[in-house]
Amino acid sequence: MAKANKTMVLNMILVLSLLLIISVAESKRIGGFGLKEAKGTPTCETVYSVKSGDTCSGIQQEFNLTEQFFDAINPNLNCDALFVAQWICVDGTVN
Repeated sequence: MAKANKTMVLNMILVLSLLLIISVAESKRIGGFGLKEAKGTPTCETVYSVKSGDTCSGIQQEFNLTEQFFDAINPNLNCDALFVAQWICVDGTVN
């Protein structure tokens, strides 16, 4: 009886390992867990401190930035959750 339980546990471990390997392989094949691949590393030259009432589009207009460039130099910015004194990059490069 004990040998049958050990065999069943071993089989379960093998099946779970196989499922884990398949899921990791599939995630790499389709781009990895839904994350975008970085096109380059942004380097920030100048920052701006968010003030009350600021929006991303307002900051883009104030510094004459295109939306694409603004997004490229602020890749992790959530424009729906800006907060006062948050630093936003307004000039830089994307390598």
